[in-house]
Amino acid sequence: MESTKENNKIILELSNEESLVLLNWLFRFNANANENTASFEDQAEERVLWDMEAVLEKIMSETLSSDYAELLSQARQKVRDEE
Repeated sequence: MESTKENNKIILELSNEESLVLLNWLFRFNANANENTASFEDQAEERVLWDMEAVLEKIMSETLSSDYAELLSQARQKVRDEE
């Protein structure tokens, strides 16, 4: 994961594995939005998470794959800290 700031924009670079893990978490978190409302100080925070999920959904074809669970498991394995 890397980031840069250019022209008042933050560019966050994620690996495919990081993107898949993040998208899965965003999907689960946003799916339970009614239960998670206490997590937000302002609705703008919720909006940013919805937008991030939508952007990632457009480019992550893995979510439509028949072996999505395996792909997610492999991505989590690659991203998590070594013990």
